[in-house]
Amino acid sequence: MTGFGWALADGWTIARRTLTHWRMQPGLVLFSWFFPVLMLLMFGGLLGGAMDFPEGESYYELLVPGIFALSMLFGLEGTMTAVTQDRDKGVTDRFRSLPMSSTAVVLGRYIADMLDSVVTLIVLAAAGLALGWRWHEGLPAAVAAFGLLLLLRFALLWIGIFIGLTVKNAQSVTMVQVLVWPIGFLSSAFVATSTMPAWLGTIAQWNPLSATATGSRALFGNPDPSATATWIGTHAEIAAIIGPLVLTAVFLPLSAQRYRTLSR
Repeated sequence: MTGFGWALADGWTIARRTLTHWRMQPGLVLFSWFFPVLMLLMFGGLLGGAMDFPEGESYYELLVPGIFALSMLFGLEGTMTAVTQDRDKGVTDRFRSLPMSSTAVVLGRYIADMLDSVVTLIVLAAAGLALGWRWHEGLPAAVAAFGLLLLLRFALLWIGIFIGLTVKNAQSVTMVQVLVWPIGFLSSAFVATSTMPAWLGTIAQWNPLSATATGSRALFGNPDPSATATWIGTHAEIAAIIGPLVLTAVFLPLSAQRYRTLSR
């Protein structure tokens, strides 16, 4: 077996551990999958009536892609918590002592979290379709939109691993998690940034989450006034690729280095 094949096989073994946790704790897993659906229903009901859309268009056309992107961000919390718990319980050190690929633990975390993100998007898409959301640019464009969403999750995964390996304890993770919510809400996930005060809209528009939300809306063929409001809005698809790649280029090597020096 080649080095890559060995690492992949060991990584899948670690990922199966997480999948076993899904089977043993179905309540927690189902909650994580359906919590974004709850947000979709809640914000759709709270804000939908106040939004002014042209005849025949629904607020869900704007909201559903925004919740897609937001669910990728919220997955960061699960990654941080799982990595920190394994580190504090000595599970990570135990894995490191076994005759397996040195990248298996991180690769296993990546496989499990990306599978979780795919299921989350499937559940959300089903809920969105039931509420009247549709994509209008064909299946290839829709697949590309989901690709942008998973690319964002891929980048955030390395941030979560780095934070999980760096913070002192689980209580510190809770403090970091509090920051996730302002980042999520200060974006175009729920409303167009063009409706915000100019200074606030500029900050929100440059949020990587907004780029992914706006870019995915364009690929889905969903309306988004933010797409024509600023330069980054008109280049959202490009920004939704460059932003996550930059984050990955920064945090992937940092995560690898932190993992290698974890027990020193």
